[in-house]
Amino acid sequence: MADKKAEKPKAVIVLAMHGSPPLDFPREEMTEFMSLHARVGHAPGPDADRLRRRYEELEAKMRAWPRTGQNDPFCAGSQDLAKHLRRESGLEVIVGFNEFCAPSLDKVLERAAARDAEKIIVVTPMMTRGGEHSAVDIPEAVRRVRQKYPDQKFVYAWPFPTEDIARFLSSQIAHFL
Repeated sequence: MADKKAEKPKAVIVLAMHGSPPLDFPREEMTEFMSLHARVGHAPGPDADRLRRRYEELEAKMRAWPRTGQNDPFCAGSQDLAKHLRRESGLEVIVGFNEFCAPSLDKVLERAAARDAEKIIVVTPMMTRGGEHSAVDIPEAVRRVRQKYPDQKFVYAWPFPTEDIARFLSSQIAHFL
């Protein structure tokens, strides 16, 4: 009997989330990380490499920090949203984070591309225009991974129509009237 080739998935959803530092990350290292975050692109000369290396070291430590619902409610909420989105859409949903938390958006986009789906749909709950993550960082991550997987179809399902956002918020408000 011939093996049936697995059917190509129709789509994979990448849920692009902001990310949040864990509440129990060492305070001194958090302060140093935030200070470096503000300075790393502006340091002159040989100091720049040293600062960037230290920033990347702290970022890797923070992203790898074990997460729970207690020390990172945002991460837990992101996973809960993915579970509900998976149930609503019937599609695989993979969560990636812009910063502070693992897995990174780039890694998740690569993981999604490796699934060889017909389409990778990237979506974020960041609803309004003007945010740096939704308007700049997420499209840049998609562009970087698209270069590695030129035959893969990526769709960034953003921005949301303002009237749809207003309708959603209005329905939410109605629950409280």
